[in-house]
Amino acid sequence: MKSEATLQTRRLNIEEWMREVIKEDEIDRYLEKGQDFINDERIEELLNANRNPEPTKVREILAKSLSLERLEPEETATLLNVEDEELWEEIFSTAALVKKKVYGDRIVTFAPLYCSNYCVNNCLYCGFRKDNDRQKRRRLTIEEVRKEAEVLVSLGHKRLIMVYGEHPLSDIDYIKSTIEAVYETRVGNGEIRRVNVNAAPMDISRLKVLKEVGIGTFQVFQETYHHETYRKVHPQGIKANYRWRLYALHRAQEAGIDDVAIGALFGLYDWKFEVMGLLYHTIDLEKHFDGVGPHTISFPRLEPAVNTPFIQETRYKVNDRDFKRLVAVLRLSVPYTGLIITAREPAHIRREVLQVGCTQTDASTKIGIGAYSDRYQEQELERQQFMIGDPRSLDEVIREFAELGYLTSFCTAGYRCGRTGRYFMDIAKKGKVHLFCMPNAILTFKEYLMDYASPETRKVGEELISKKLPEIEPQTRAIVEEYLQRIEKGERDLRI
Repeated sequence: MKSEATLQTRRLNIEEWMREVIKEDEIDRYLEKGQDFINDERIEELLNANRNPEPTKVREILAKSLSLERLEPEETATLLNVEDEELWEEIFSTAALVKKKVYGDRIVTFAPLYCSNYCVNNCLYCGFRKDNDRQKRRRLTIEEVRKEAEVLVSLGHKRLIMVYGEHPLSDIDYIKSTIEAVYETRVGNGEIRRVNVNAAPMDISRLKVLKEVGIGTFQVFQETYHHETYRKVHPQGIKANYRWRLYALHRAQEAGIDDVAIGALFGLYDWKFEVMGLLYHTIDLEKHFDGVGPHTISFPRLEPAVNTPFIQETRYKVNDRDFKRLVAVLRLSVPYTGLIITAREPAHIRREVLQVGCTQTDASTKIGIGAYSDRYQEQELERQQFMIGDPRSLDEVIREFAELGYLTSFCTAGYRCGRTGRYFMDIAKKGKVHLFCMPNAILTFKEYLMDYASPETRKVGEELISKKLPEIEPQTRAIVEEYLQRIEKGERDLRI
């Protein structure tokens, strides 16, 4: 048992580390007249002023989304206030058309890799909060990270989102070392080609390290944009500073990270307010960074977590009907940005919302620390941040997508060919992403079918490739067909 003096020294070291994290000057430069870009009163005014919208106004807004223009806050508030069920069906169908116009019939897959659950914060809704004495704390060693990566590569994954708690044990040196370990991992034909990161907000100097180590997207969720609610649910820790978190992705872009990702945790406050907050976040990023907003937007719902009564007590839980609505409105509000639906949601909900605009999802998901290589079967709440709703294997998910007509994409060519940041936004806003991404999706899908798929999935997948090839313009299709033959003969990582 550790001595009291040792424990006290550790506490002092953590407190000293916490005091050094926040750099106020890296917040202040983005404020306008001392205010951040979320005006709670203005958002409430817009939501109240646009109740019971006229169908003609709603349809005008839908037409604007179809032209791939970002909506203004008043327009999004109008969609959020639609009550007529027939109008909602029009909204859903338009959202599906927008998604297809920009991204085509493809879904990008990834897996989360949780590296540590130590945390200095005390978020009321989180199983990892520092005062949760029922959480089994663990930080993976570099060798354990390699083992986790080996399992994920052996399943067929090509991209990960690596997740870290906010704690000195997960400092920038640890994050850098774990990412390097993943990139070094090889199993047969497989490798992780792109690592995205979900980590605590950092200062610009540390974010530059992430850029240098070669991450794809840097992801920070504001959780809730409502100032008062934010204060209530984040009573202690670095995360209690609303603005340090709010401008985390501004700093990331300033540090040279091209792709950033925003999100809100739905269930902390009114879902309509949070959708508006995500839109205002998008607008402010685009304003400061030459039209480059978030690469993706996420919208997780609160899920049960061990010894976390807040989740049962909140009055803002989002039902399935409203969840589908908020996803569709986000797709229409920011037509060119990726939308991520995760394995927090059960399979039937994922199927439902995929059809109104989602572009990315995880599969074969385990979120316990060391859960992939330990290979335990049941979810263990004491090792997890929350419960997941869809634990199906990657192969099962891919087969279902193929049966629904969706190509599963493992493509990371955009990152490695420079199609990121402003370049990506430019082609996305012109509806041209699929010109590059659909051919590469087919090629990476073929790799998966050759190397990892079950016979049942391979059969369905090959049939889908045959159906999708004629949709590619002839000159590019000829190249894709040649590359498919080369993949059949053993080549890998061919891209356009």
